[in-house]
Amino acid sequence: MRKCEPKTLQEWQNYYFQNVRSKEHIEELGRKLYVKITEVIQAEVEEITEQDCIEYIFKMVIDRTYDGYVTEINTVYGQLEQKIGCKIEPAPDEWDRLYNVDFYIKIKDNYLGIQIKPVSEGIQLSQIFKERGLQADSHCQFREDFGGKVFYVFSSKVNGKKVIRNHEVVEEIKEEIRRLEA
Repeated sequence: MRKCEPKTLQEWQNYYFQNVRSKEHIEELGRKLYVKITEVIQAEVEEITEQDCIEYIFKMVIDRTYDGYVTEINTVYGQLEQKIGCKIEPAPDEWDRLYNVDFYIKIKDNYLGIQIKPVSEGIQLSQIFKERGLQADSHCQFREDFGGKVFYVFSSKVNGKKVIRNHEVVEEIKEEIRRLEA
């Protein structure tokens, strides 16, 4: 999605169908979902149509991915960049896969990484800490390769707006910037 940088949902959908998966693939997933639902709990879902399932899969794959992307961008660029006073760039896909880094800040010949984590009532803290533990090695490797630490920024909706939940991370990032500038 970062490669596409869509401005609209339609632009994201077009890109997705041209570069990620075909429309037919999504339809097939909807059909498979339909078969599973109707075979397993047929009596309770008689009103569900194949088209309902196809539409549901479209919403999950296209709409929700786009919404998550827009939310991530708004959290990072709308708040964090302003608070730290440095340009934040989207990480290359390779960094996302190898280092679990969503964004970076370049300081001289070094980089520091940022990992955005949306938090909601549905996400358990134990799940977040487990994921952090799994990513620790890749974040250590990032620091070895690029000199800077990787920071987690937790965001959630408050009164309908995305906000940074761990405000202390802003000062921690500023401290790391000062260290890398020295």
